[in-house]
Amino acid sequence: MVPKSPLEDPQSAAHAWARYRRLMRFMFGVTVGVVAIALALLYKTEGSVSVHFYIAVALGIGFSMLLMSALMGLVFLSNGTGHDASVDNRLPKSDED
Repeated sequence: MVPKSPLEDPQSAAHAWARYRRLMRFMFGVTVGVVAIALALLYKTEGSVSVHFYIAVALGIGFSMLLMSALMGLVFLSNGTGHDASVDNRLPKSDED
């Protein structure tokens, strides 16, 4: 019998997802700040280059940071709620022992 995940409880799941959304809002703010600082530093050091360069840098940094924070947030959500502990990870016995 596989134990139930704590995320199956609606109250526990609502709390966990609210915490995840709060983390993502915080990381969005951090990402906007990092992109702004990176663009300012690039403008200061490189000067006047194509606008496409700045767009590519902003999208590259922004997408990378948001993707990494979303995936790490899901890891924190899974571990923090006990969802990882409810996984049945027992392997069948092999005959080659």
